[in-house]
Amino acid sequence: PVVWEVDADIKQALRLEPAPSQCPTGVLLGVRELIRWAHTLPSSGHPGLARTVRGLRGKYWWPTLAKDVRLYVSSCSVCAQSKAPRHLPRGKLQPLPVPQRPWSHLSVDFITDLSPSQGNTTILVIVDRFSKSCCLLPLPGLPTALQTAEALFTHVFLLYGVPEDIVSDRGPQFTSRVWREFMERLGVSVSLTSGYHPESNGQVERVNQEVGTFLRSYCQDRPGEWARYVPWVELAQNSLRHSSTNMSPFQCVLGYQPVLAPWHQSQTEAPAVEEWVQSSRETWRAVQDTLKAGRWTAEEEWGGGYCHESRQRWCLFLFGRRSAVVVAGLLAATDPLFCFS
Repeated sequence: PVVWEVDADIKQALRLEPAPSQCPTGVLLGVRELIRWAHTLPSSGHPGLARTVRGLRGKYWWPTLAKDVRLYVSSCSVCAQSKAPRHLPRGKLQPLPVPQRPWSHLSVDFITDLSPSQGNTTILVIVDRFSKSCCLLPLPGLPTALQTAEALFTHVFLLYGVPEDIVSDRGPQFTSRVWREFMERLGVSVSLTSGYHPESNGQVERVNQEVGTFLRSYCQDRPGEWARYVPWVELAQNSLRHSSTNMSPFQCVLGYQPVLAPWHQSQTEAPAVEEWVQSSRETWRAVQDTLKAGRWTAEEEWGGGYCHESRQRWCLFLFGRRSAVVVAGLLAATDPLFCFS
């Protein structure tokens, strides 16, 4: 038989937290009670796995000590709610399905809170997930669901046909009944991303970043002029080679690279034309340089293993299981970081 040594620490623990009423007097408590004392007493402070194991191994031993402690600590609800995570966000990288043709699957989003420019403060960003083509539409402000649907119909559907699926965030434009019924009548399925996870719509978020980088770098001294550069940014986005397809969006959609800079170095007798050509040439170079630099940085991060599968930790989430959810908003120092749902 295994004989447990009952020393002053156990007696002190019994005084601080008496044994369960169903435990007979004079009988030593079991393994679970020992782990509970070592982990949950105020003098312990809910330590992690390693510290709980070290605290027990200094005085006790049983064959499955480490396994039992791991099971207990991993299921401690107080630790799950109170401790900040020390690992990368869990989840396996699951790209969206690859479409079979251009402009059949779209991603849409808004760039908001821009300085007023030509009466516009918002950009509607539409990205074709097959060719990586984008359409940038300056708007006076955040549109309604019907205005968003009409903009897509006018600028995309009439040019490329009605798509099969549209991915968007959970903004009010995309969760409204008007949006759902409009798309349902056209036979378009609506896919919404997970809340507070913009990476679910990564392709349009990447375009948002590149557009924002250009606007910050080139329009910093003249924030009220960004609207006149949006067509140039769209042209550059659609003409530059994309790393995933190894060709430009224009080539994916049209089958060839269109002529983008027809102006020549020869002088013209019309000063207005010469001024426009010179300004367009400078703008084109600035847009290209900015977007190329951003794409080079992104490819370096990706190639260096920033999102490499070996750095990810993922687990399987099943229906019906309780999971901890990050509490959004401002928290007091004593509020739990997570709540169970």
